[in-house]
Amino acid sequence: MTNHPSIKSLYPLALAEGEGVGTAYEYFAKRLVLQPWLAGRQIRRILIAGLPEKYGSSLDFLLLAEELNVYDPLIVDERPAALEKNRKSLAAAQKAGELKQLQPTYQLMNDMGQLYGSVGPQDLCISSEVLQRLPAPSRRGYIESISRVAPSIALFAPNADNGHHTSISGLSGLHRDEMQELAKTAGVPKEVGYIDMPPFPPGITRSSDQRSQASSGFMEGFAMWGLGVYAHAEHFFPSGWRRTQSHIVYALVDR
Repeated sequence: MTNHPSIKSLYPLALAEGEGVGTAYEYFAKRLVLQPWLAGRQIRRILIAGLPEKYGSSLDFLLLAEELNVYDPLIVDERPAALEKNRKSLAAAQKAGELKQLQPTYQLMNDMGQLYGSVGPQDLCISSEVLQRLPAPSRRGYIESISRVAPSIALFAPNADNGHHTSISGLSGLHRDEMQELAKTAGVPKEVGYIDMPPFPPGITRSSDQRSQASSGFMEGFAMWGLGVYAHAEHFFPSGWRRTQSHIVYALVDR
């Protein structure tokens, strides 16, 4: 796995999804916790267990698969529109010269809690912006199911303790304690915490021309470099601040 590409290098993936700098920052923040956890592991099969409810298409996870030489990751979801959105986002990224080696396998599910028995064994299971959209009684079944499929699991969900973010995004969220308890049903949580605290308010929108310009302008590139430095510093922020300001709560689990 490449050791933290810059936010600028992740920006084309966000553009391919119709998103902007906030999504590139999120992808960078997720990689900061995934890279040391995955170091030294033999990963040959990757399952993306559900696609985001609203924002993006998890192209950052496809980049991770490509870096790990897994060119046929399995993507499952119960929503045909979400799978099609990922296909179109990937096609846009490949047209722009990104992720050109990837040929994912797509599988439509009837029930995300029935992954075990519907997909084969995997080495790594990852999901982002999935748990919060499942009915609360179904979340444990989803976690138990993916834990039987893969020994290593990474979960990312909107942070319910940041009410400002969830109200603007229109997403539900999970509290850290909820994520911790769900992670325990899958195995041994190695990390449970908060990430993704961009130093700009949520809900900022930019035109497609403005987003495209950001990929080439010198000042925009310098600003993205500064955002990368800031993202590295998130870990050192006071815990209370991270709890209420982070956009994402996450868990890294080994079975």
